[in-house]
Amino acid sequence: MNSLTEPVAAPGRTPLLAMGQRRRPGPSAYQLALDHARSIPKAPTRRPAQALDALLLARSAAGWADLTAARAAANDSGLWLGRVLLARHVVSEPDLLSALAESHGLTLADDRPLPSDGRLATYLCAEQALALDAVPIERSGGVVVVATDRPDRADAIHAALRLPAGLRAVLVVAPRARILAAQIALYGEALARLAEGQAPLSVSCRGWRAHMAGRGVGLVALAITALAIAQPTLVVAMGFALALMIFLGNMALKILAFAATLRAERVPLPAASTPANAAPMPDRLPVVSILVPLFQEREIATTLMAALARLDYPPERLDVLLVIEQDDHLTRTALAAMALPGWARIITVPPGHPRTKPRALNFALNFAQGEIIGIYDAEDRPEPDQISRVVQRFGELGPETACLQGQLDYHNAGHNLLSRLFAIEYAIWFRVLLPGVQRLGLVVPLGGTTLFLRRAALTHVGGWDAHNVTEDAELGLRLARHGYRTEIIETTTYEEANAAVLPWIGQRSRWQKGYLMTWAIAMRSPLRLWRDLGMVRFVAVQVQILFAVAGFLVAPLLWSLMIKPFGFPHPLDALVGPLGYGVLATVFVASMILSIALAIHATRARHLRRLRPYIILADLYFLLGTLSAWRAAVEMLVRPFFWAKTSHGQFGGATAGLHSPLRPESSVPLP
Repeated sequence: MNSLTEPVAAPGRTPLLAMGQRRRPGPSAYQLALDHARSIPKAPTRRPAQALDALLLARSAAGWADLTAARAAANDSGLWLGRVLLARHVVSEPDLLSALAESHGLTLADDRPLPSDGRLATYLCAEQALALDAVPIERSGGVVVVATDRPDRADAIHAALRLPAGLRAVLVVAPRARILAAQIALYGEALARLAEGQAPLSVSCRGWRAHMAGRGVGLVALAITALAIAQPTLVVAMGFALALMIFLGNMALKILAFAATLRAERVPLPAASTPANAAPMPDRLPVVSILVPLFQEREIATTLMAALARLDYPPERLDVLLVIEQDDHLTRTALAAMALPGWARIITVPPGHPRTKPRALNFALNFAQGEIIGIYDAEDRPEPDQISRVVQRFGELGPETACLQGQLDYHNAGHNLLSRLFAIEYAIWFRVLLPGVQRLGLVVPLGGTTLFLRRAALTHVGGWDAHNVTEDAELGLRLARHGYRTEIIETTTYEEANAAVLPWIGQRSRWQKGYLMTWAIAMRSPLRLWRDLGMVRFVAVQVQILFAVAGFLVAPLLWSLMIKPFGFPHPLDALVGPLGYGVLATVFVASMILSIALAIHATRARHLRRLRPYIILADLYFLLGTLSAWRAAVEMLVRPFFWAKTSHGQFGGATAGLHSPLRPESSVPLP
């Protein structure tokens, strides 16, 4: 039956247990299903399924117009009708499940927790269980009960089951969230262990041995101390030479990236140009899975869902996974108080080590259904058309472009001086330097949010490194080593700036620690890294990753030169004369001018111009970077996998952007 106007056949089967109905104490739905299975022949004749939309219409569970539109959308997208109905809020899940059970002649599970025995995993592997939205929940005698919310896949579920002789399966219909919980209970431990070691060992920080690194650092420190006693002038010369090399390397990269960005702005690439090897534009929009890792997010959960609800993308093709830790009762309670939309699910990550964002992402990836994987943070406020822009751009590019990185901005930039300076830094990074790095063909260190990846490429490179606390930058390097490209896309997500000194230092030290560990692991095999990247990108990576942190570590040496204009003696006096000091002063002034020019250009957008009076204070802001860098260096040796949690909703970010337009300026229309 495909027409909405055809009559609905009478059930003529065991009475169903409607969800939410009060019941007298008695046998569970699983026991009823088992009793029913034992009473029918070994090879029952399956009755044709009744049309789902016809049943819903006959029950007055949904209107004819909504059902017709949902059926058309399902046919157009190739998606299951039930998914479209739930995503569009056409029908409630209890009504849908009840109709599904009747349509397919199955028992509807009651609202008791789904039991699950670990031994049942042998009957259906995790990969097939997740793909088919099914899970074995009970065995009694010769019958195995399998719960599903997709009875239309009954044939595939029966075919995937690996039942010994003498066992047969019977299906029951259960809510999606409870099936997901049963799947995690049954397969979660094994999937969590895989998530911890998913990235290849040769490039993973899980091979980092802090005690061995500590010994190495200690030996180097002793050698430098001994040399300083014997040859103090030589040590001073070597120290300042190293500091100047790092300083000039960082300065050169900024100049090249700035120049590349300016050239691109004068002669922009056609937005809709399609390379010869680009994949054809899909006839159907793809499903996009958004992974949102959450931890201790009581204030942010409600506003997060409000921001995601504003995404202008067909809801049935949106798959949002809210990823929480098993013992995170604060976030769980906040989410339990909400009515989640049909396109959102909660993924509970079992306990394990290390407790990091990339480990949670690896675990959640098993449950994602999209061919494009996006990442948002808890406090993010993406532009409503962001997903549409990403899908369109992926369709215009070839498969070698594995990642699109969006721009980040702050909706609480005016909270205090620190948030203003933080916003200036982000503007420089995402609006000038990263686009320039991309234009130069160098490795693009990814941001931790608003990045979108082709799932095939992400799987090919091994997912995220669960032991790297700056998993985004490491993934960007690994994508480049496998020949993939990253592009900066013109769309912005607004998030909350860290506007207190100590939390800022904690967050920045985590980023810097991840950069140092990424470099150290990659440089264990420098020749292999050279072969993977080529000479130019290999040299650039030394500046992009190592010098980015080392510049803060050696900054105090260069700061010491500030005493010279006041006539004080300096240890370099024995090596550098007035001409040399003049050259150094010229270089430092040029660096300040470059920083100011970068900041002015990065803040040319209307909503950022109000930050320009604070540009002159940027050097004071970067004093904090030195404190965080030294903390990062120490943590590499004492707690390399510690994740400094950034608290959200404390600096004017809980409701920002929800009662007023997210974008300070209207976006450019899509071509």
